[in-house]
Order: sequence, then C-alpha cells, then structure tokens
Amino acid sequence: MDEKKCAVVGLVAHVDAGKTTLAEAMLYCAGALRQLGRVDRGTAFLDCFALERERGITIFAKQAALETPGLRLSLLDTPGHADFSPETERALEVLDCAVLILSASEGVQSHAHTLWRLLRRRGIPTLIFWNKMDLPNEGKARLLETLQREFGEGFFDAQAPDWEALATCGEAFFEEYLSGGRLSAQTLRRGTAQGQLFPCWFGSALRLEGVEELLRGLEDYTPAAPAGADFGARVYRVSRDGRWGRLTHMKVTGGLLRPRDTLSGSGWEEKVTALYRCQGEKLIPIQQA
Repeated sequence: MDEKKCAVVGLVAHVDAGKTTLAEAMLYCAGALRQLGRVDRGTAFLDCFALERERGITIFAKQAALETPGLRLSLLDTPGHADFSPETERALEVLDCAVLILSASEGVQSHAHTLWRLLRRRGIPTLIFWNKMDLPNEGKARLLETLQREFGEGFFDAQAPDWEALATCGEAFFEEYLSGGRLSAQTLRRGTAQGQLFPCWFGSALRLEGVEELLRGLEDYTPAAPAGADFGARVYRVSRDGRWGRLTHMKVTGGLLRPRDTLSGSGWEEKVTALYRCQGEKLIPIQQA
C-alpha cells in the first residue's frame, strides 16, 4: 500500500516575491524537472502563456505534480499581482496547505496582508518562505519580528525554534514547555494544522538555497488531504483549450473517477470524456482519479 500523504499545496505571494521561481526550484529539486528554467528568460515551466513569459508574471493558476519520499503533492502556483486576485481566490478553495512567499529584501508588502486575511478566513494551514535571502536584508531574527508585528504570534524558525517564544502561543504549549523545555514534533504539526503556529524557512529560490529544506518541511507540516469513501470533487476552475475543448479543473475529495463514468446532480447529468493530470501546460492522460 502506498503510504505517502497526498495534498494540494498552493504558493501565494505579492508580486515579484519570487513565487514562480520557487515553484521552479521545488519541481527541480524534487526531480520533476530535468532543467531549471527562469522567469526573467521566459523559460519557467509554469509560465505557460505567451503574455506571462513576455511580462514575467503569473496570470492564471497553474498546477504541477511532484513527489518527495513521504508526500505526493499537487502544487498550485497562483498569481501574485493584485489584478488577478480572483484567480488566486478560486485556487484557495482546494488547498490543504499554503506557502506564503515573502521577499526578505522588501519585507511584508500590502498585498501580503490581503493574502494573509484570505488564508486565515479559510483556516488554511500556512507555511512561510522568506525568499531572496541572498540580497541585503535585516536577518532572520528581525524578519520573524516583522511577521509578529504585522500578522500576530505563532511564527517560528522551523530549523531553530525559539521554544520560549512558542510557549507563549497557547496554554497547552506553555504546559508542554514547562514539562520538557521544548515542544514535540507532533505538537508543532498539530499547532500548524490548527492555524496556531506558522513555521518559517529562509533561502533563495534562484540559488536553490533553502528549497530542499522547505520540501522536507512540507512533508512534516502538510496535513494529509481527507478522503471520503464515495466519489466527490470540488471544481475550482473551468477553462477552454483549442485542442482539448472544455476543461474542468477539480480536486478529488473521495472515491474514484474513471473515463466514461457519468456524474449527475439536481437537474443535470454529464459523462466524463477523459481524465488528465496537469503538469504545467501538458495534459497527461490517466485512467482513474
């Protein structure tokens, strides 16, 4: 039996925080890409449309699959520009976890506050990646202080937690700290899943620094997607493709779906023509979801 967790993880950020560069780096480090592309050269794997490559921005949410030793992950790269926020909000509806990318050289930008409110409103477990640590910045301690000041408590360096600071984030955390001087890995995972704690990583996606550590962190902190016995799915986008026609983008939440199955609801019925897994601009046929 495959014991890997399955989850949908979204990358969200303000514009120019390096979100698509991080997605590229994660896919490359996980072995899903053989060659590392670049946004500034128009070769990023998830920038599928000509306008995105020309302007170096994400307009539509893209998805790709990657695997780590303990996690099968569907990655959603969402737009960072505020003009395309509705596309980001649609993607949030299917996330099991989110990574909020912030630029260490620029600090917390105004759109990051909007994204943070959306994530908290939906109760989505959130990890933080401070990108562009290779550029001049205030340092890890001050960046963590910035998060506390802008968003509240619960942020911690995932690789060097301040146990005393974490103990102040809740009565249960305080009691565990008093009894053992630290919090267990299980407590950290539970606190993250419940939206009380927010682990942080630091690195440079362009230089592949901190990316493998983030991937290991996703294994530890991403909650497994719940799966029901009967077939169910949440549709988050419908698009049209010149070759494939109408495409319905969905997250399966339970059961099994195969080509030629019939789906029905109140007053409607549809037959599944074909099933595909999205890998950037590629559609890979699959026999079941």
